[in-house]
Amino acid sequence: MKTLVAAIAAGAFALPALAASPAAAATRNIVIVPGEFIDASGWHVVHDILSQKGYHVTVVPAAHATFEGDVALARRVLFQQFGNVVLVGNGIGGAVIGNAGGGAKVKALVYVAALAPEVGESPLQLLRGPDGMPAPIKADFAGYHWADRARFHDDFAADLTPNRANFLAASQTPVGLAFLGTPSSAAVWHAKPSYAVVATEDRILAPDTQRMMYRRARAQIVEIRGSHAVHMSRPEDVARVIERAARDTL
Repeated sequence: MKTLVAAIAAGAFALPALAASPAAAATRNIVIVPGEFIDASGWHVVHDILSQKGYHVTVVPAAHATFEGDVALARRVLFQQFGNVVLVGNGIGGAVIGNAGGGAKVKALVYVAALAPEVGESPLQLLRGPDGMPAPIKADFAGYHWADRARFHDDFAADLTPNRANFLAASQTPVGLAFLGTPSSAAVWHAKPSYAVVATEDRILAPDTQRMMYRRARAQIVEIRGSHAVHMSRPEDVARVIERAARDTL
Protein backbone atom coordinates (compact mmCIF):
# COMPACT_ATOMS: atom_id res chain seq x y z
CA MET A 1 0.00 0.00 0.00
CA LYS A 2 2.83 2.37 0.91
CA THR A 3 4.50 1.57 -2.42
CA LEU A 4 1.30 2.44 -4.31
CA VAL A 5 0.87 5.71 -2.43
CA ALA A 6 4.49 6.63 -3.11
CA ALA A 7 4.08 5.87 -6.82
CA ILE A 8 0.93 8.01 -7.05
CA ALA A 9 2.64 10.85 -5.23
CA ALA A 10 5.65 10.66 -7.54
CA GLY A 11 3.35 10.70 -10.53
CA ALA A 12 1.51 13.73 -9.20
CA PHE A 13 4.79 15.65 -9.02
CA ALA A 14 5.97 14.39 -12.43
CA LEU A 15 2.85 15.30 -14.38
CA PRO A 16 3.06 19.09 -13.94
CA ALA A 17 6.68 18.99 -15.12
CA LEU A 18 5.69 17.05 -18.21
CA ALA A 19 2.76 19.36 -18.85
CA ALA A 20 4.93 22.45 -18.52
CA SER A 21 7.71 21.38 -20.87
CA PRO A 22 5.78 21.61 -24.18
CA ALA A 23 4.50 25.07 -23.29
CA ALA A 24 7.99 26.21 -22.34
CA ALA A 25 9.53 24.76 -25.49
CA ALA A 26 6.83 26.19 -27.73
CA THR A 27 6.98 29.82 -26.67
CA ARG A 28 9.39 30.63 -29.52
CA ASN A 29 7.57 29.49 -32.63
CA ILE A 30 8.58 30.10 -36.23
CA VAL A 31 6.11 29.25 -39.00
CA ILE A 32 7.30 29.34 -42.62
CA VAL A 33 5.12 29.55 -45.74
CA PRO A 34 7.11 28.38 -48.80
CA GLY A 35 7.03 30.16 -52.12
CA GLU A 36 6.36 29.07 -55.65
CA PHE A 37 7.80 25.93 -57.26
CA ILE A 38 10.10 24.85 -54.37
CA ASP A 39 8.12 22.92 -51.76
CA ALA A 40 8.52 22.84 -47.98
CA SER A 41 11.63 20.64 -48.17
CA GLY A 42 13.60 23.59 -49.53
CA TRP A 43 13.55 25.01 -45.99
CA HIS A 44 15.22 21.95 -44.50
CA VAL A 45 18.54 23.60 -43.63
CA VAL A 46 16.98 26.80 -42.25
CA HIS A 47 14.67 24.59 -40.18
CA ASP A 48 17.64 22.68 -38.75
CA ILE A 49 19.65 25.82 -37.95
CA LEU A 50 16.77 27.42 -36.06
CA SER A 51 15.65 24.21 -34.37
CA GLN A 52 19.14 23.65 -32.99
CA LYS A 53 18.92 27.11 -31.43
CA GLY A 54 15.78 26.16 -29.55
CA TYR A 55 13.05 27.44 -31.86
CA HIS A 56 9.94 25.41 -32.62
CA VAL A 57 9.83 25.53 -36.45
CA THR A 58 6.90 24.49 -38.64
CA VAL A 59 6.81 24.68 -42.45
CA VAL A 60 3.34 24.98 -43.99
CA PRO A 61 2.69 22.39 -46.76
CA ALA A 62 1.19 25.02 -49.06
CA ALA A 63 -0.46 23.76 -52.25
CA HIS A 64 -0.61 27.12 -54.10
CA ALA A 65 -3.80 26.10 -55.93
CA THR A 66 -5.88 28.97 -54.55
CA PHE A 67 -4.97 31.96 -52.46
CA GLU A 68 -7.81 31.34 -50.01
CA GLY A 69 -6.73 27.72 -49.60
CA ASP A 70 -3.16 28.62 -48.66
CA VAL A 71 -4.31 31.34 -46.25
CA ALA A 72 -6.71 28.91 -44.56
CA LEU A 73 -3.97 26.27 -44.25
CA ALA A 74 -1.51 28.78 -42.79
CA ARG A 75 -4.12 29.82 -40.22
CA ARG A 76 -4.69 26.20 -39.23
CA VAL A 77 -0.97 25.76 -38.66
CA LEU A 78 -0.83 28.98 -36.64
CA PHE A 79 -3.73 27.77 -34.51
CA GLN A 80 -1.68 24.69 -33.57
CA GLN A 81 1.17 26.76 -32.11
CA PHE A 82 1.45 27.24 -28.34
CA GLY A 83 2.75 30.71 -27.67
CA ASN A 84 3.87 33.52 -29.92
CA VAL A 85 4.99 33.21 -33.53
CA VAL A 86 7.32 34.78 -36.07
CA LEU A 87 5.66 34.20 -39.45
CA VAL A 88 7.94 33.85 -42.48
CA GLY A 89 6.99 33.98 -46.16
CA ASN A 90 9.03 33.26 -49.28
CA GLY A 91 8.00 34.28 -52.80
CA ILE A 92 4.22 34.14 -53.11
CA GLY A 93 4.15 32.88 -49.52
CA GLY A 94 4.68 36.52 -48.58
CA ALA A 95 1.18 37.31 -49.84
CA VAL A 96 -0.13 34.50 -47.64
CA ILE A 97 1.49 35.73 -44.43
CA GLY A 98 0.19 39.26 -45.05
CA ASN A 99 -3.34 37.85 -44.89
CA ALA A 100 -2.98 34.97 -42.42
CA GLY A 101 -0.91 36.72 -39.76
CA GLY A 102 -3.44 39.06 -38.22
CA GLY A 103 -3.91 37.12 -34.99
CA ALA A 104 -2.47 38.31 -31.68
CA LYS A 105 0.02 35.46 -31.41
CA VAL A 106 1.87 36.56 -34.59
CA LYS A 107 4.42 39.06 -33.34
CA ALA A 108 6.48 39.69 -36.50
CA LEU A 109 6.56 39.00 -40.22
CA VAL A 110 9.67 38.05 -42.18
CA TYR A 111 9.74 38.35 -45.97
CA VAL A 112 12.41 36.34 -47.81
CA ALA A 113 12.52 37.36 -51.48
CA ALA A 114 8.77 37.52 -51.00
CA LEU A 115 5.72 39.42 -52.09
CA ALA A 116 4.30 41.94 -49.62
CA PRO A 117 1.13 43.14 -51.36
CA GLU A 118 -0.96 46.08 -50.30
CA VAL A 119 -4.70 45.58 -49.98
CA GLY A 120 -6.11 45.13 -53.48
CA GLU A 121 -2.83 44.05 -55.09
CA SER A 122 -2.57 40.56 -56.52
CA PRO A 123 0.57 38.42 -56.78
CA LEU A 124 0.24 38.64 -60.56
CA GLN A 125 0.52 42.43 -60.48
CA LEU A 126 3.72 42.34 -58.47
CA LEU A 127 5.37 39.49 -60.35
CA ARG A 128 4.77 41.05 -63.74
CA GLY A 129 7.51 43.22 -65.10
CA PRO A 130 7.17 45.64 -68.01
CA ASP A 131 7.33 42.68 -70.41
CA GLY A 132 4.80 40.48 -68.63
CA MET A 133 5.45 37.44 -66.46
CA PRO A 134 9.09 36.50 -65.89
CA ALA A 135 10.28 34.44 -68.87
CA PRO A 136 10.91 31.20 -66.95
CA ILE A 137 7.26 30.99 -65.79
CA LYS A 138 4.83 29.31 -68.18
CA ALA A 139 1.13 28.46 -67.88
CA ASP A 140 -0.34 25.11 -68.89
CA PHE A 141 -3.76 24.49 -70.44
CA ALA A 142 -5.35 24.19 -66.98
CA GLY A 143 -4.11 27.58 -65.79
CA TYR A 144 -1.29 26.32 -63.56
CA HIS A 145 2.04 28.11 -63.79
CA TRP A 146 5.32 26.19 -63.88
CA ALA A 147 8.96 27.18 -64.03
CA ASP A 148 10.58 26.29 -67.33
CA ARG A 149 12.80 23.29 -66.53
CA ALA A 150 15.36 24.27 -69.16
CA ARG A 151 15.82 27.70 -67.56
CA PHE A 152 15.32 26.77 -63.92
CA HIS A 153 18.97 26.79 -62.91
CA ASP A 154 19.90 30.05 -64.61
CA ASP A 155 16.78 32.05 -63.75
CA PHE A 156 15.52 30.55 -60.51
CA ALA A 157 18.47 29.04 -58.66
CA ALA A 158 21.71 30.11 -60.33
CA ASP A 159 23.62 29.97 -57.05
CA LEU A 160 22.80 26.30 -56.49
CA THR A 161 24.68 23.46 -58.15
CA PRO A 162 23.10 22.27 -61.43
CA ASN A 163 22.16 18.87 -59.98
CA ARG A 164 20.26 20.49 -57.09
CA ALA A 165 18.52 22.95 -59.39
CA ASN A 166 17.64 20.19 -61.85
CA PHE A 167 15.98 18.17 -59.10
CA LEU A 168 14.02 21.20 -57.94
CA ALA A 169 12.85 21.75 -61.51
CA ALA A 170 11.76 18.12 -61.76
CA SER A 171 9.87 18.14 -58.44
CA GLN A 172 8.36 21.63 -58.49
CA THR A 173 4.98 22.65 -57.10
CA PRO A 174 2.99 24.66 -59.67
CA VAL A 175 0.94 27.76 -58.87
CA GLY A 176 -2.70 28.14 -59.85
CA LEU A 177 -3.92 31.19 -61.73
CA ALA A 178 -6.64 31.35 -59.07
CA PHE A 179 -3.86 32.07 -56.59
CA LEU A 180 -1.93 34.55 -58.71
CA GLY A 181 -4.96 36.58 -59.73
CA THR A 182 -6.54 37.00 -56.29
CA PRO A 183 -6.18 40.48 -54.74
CA SER A 184 -4.96 40.68 -51.18
CA SER A 185 -7.70 41.46 -48.67
CA ALA A 186 -5.29 42.45 -45.90
CA ALA A 187 -1.80 43.84 -45.39
CA VAL A 188 -0.81 42.81 -41.87
CA TRP A 189 2.55 44.57 -42.25
CA HIS A 190 0.72 47.83 -41.52
CA ALA A 191 0.31 46.69 -37.91
CA LYS A 192 3.14 44.20 -37.28
CA PRO A 193 6.93 44.60 -37.15
CA SER A 194 8.41 43.40 -40.43
CA TYR A 195 11.82 42.12 -41.48
CA ALA A 196 12.88 41.43 -45.04
CA VAL A 197 15.56 39.80 -47.16
CA VAL A 198 16.20 41.25 -50.60
CA ALA A 199 17.75 38.62 -52.89
CA THR A 200 19.90 40.91 -55.00
CA GLU A 201 20.31 38.45 -57.91
CA ASP A 202 16.64 37.42 -58.07
CA ARG A 203 15.35 36.93 -61.64
CA ILE A 204 11.83 35.93 -60.61
CA LEU A 205 10.80 38.76 -58.28
CA ALA A 206 12.74 41.87 -59.25
CA PRO A 207 15.01 43.15 -56.47
CA ASP A 208 13.72 46.71 -57.01
CA THR A 209 10.17 45.45 -56.53
CA GLN A 210 11.27 43.77 -53.31
CA ARG A 211 12.85 46.99 -52.08
CA MET A 212 9.73 49.01 -52.91
CA MET A 213 7.44 46.65 -51.00
CA TYR A 214 9.70 46.37 -47.98
CA ARG A 215 10.27 50.12 -47.70
CA ARG A 216 6.57 50.87 -47.69
CA ALA A 217 6.16 48.14 -45.04
CA ARG A 218 8.83 49.92 -42.97
CA ALA A 219 10.63 46.60 -42.71
CA GLN A 220 14.14 46.10 -41.38
CA ILE A 221 15.85 45.18 -44.65
CA VAL A 222 18.88 42.97 -45.21
CA GLU A 223 20.27 42.53 -48.71
CA ILE A 224 21.80 39.14 -49.48
CA ARG A 225 23.55 38.28 -52.71
CA GLY A 226 21.48 35.36 -53.93
CA SER A 227 18.90 34.05 -56.35
CA HIS A 228 15.19 33.56 -55.69
CA ALA A 229 16.29 30.37 -53.91
CA VAL A 230 18.35 32.41 -51.44
CA HIS A 231 16.97 30.41 -48.51
CA MET A 232 18.70 27.36 -49.98
CA SER A 233 21.92 28.96 -51.20
CA ARG A 234 22.44 31.20 -48.13
CA PRO A 235 20.51 29.41 -45.35
CA GLU A 236 22.73 30.68 -42.51
CA ASP A 237 22.21 34.30 -43.55
CA VAL A 238 18.45 33.86 -43.96
CA ALA A 239 18.18 32.07 -40.61
CA ARG A 240 20.06 34.96 -39.01
CA VAL A 241 17.41 37.46 -40.17
CA ILE A 242 14.60 35.23 -38.89
CA GLU A 243 16.39 34.83 -35.57
CA ARG A 244 16.77 38.60 -35.27
CA ALA A 245 13.00 38.97 -35.68
CA ALA A 246 12.46 36.30 -33.04
CA ARG A 247 14.87 37.87 -30.56
CA ASP A 248 13.26 41.29 -31.04
CA THR A 249 9.64 40.23 -30.73
CA LEU A 250 9.13 36.85 -29.05
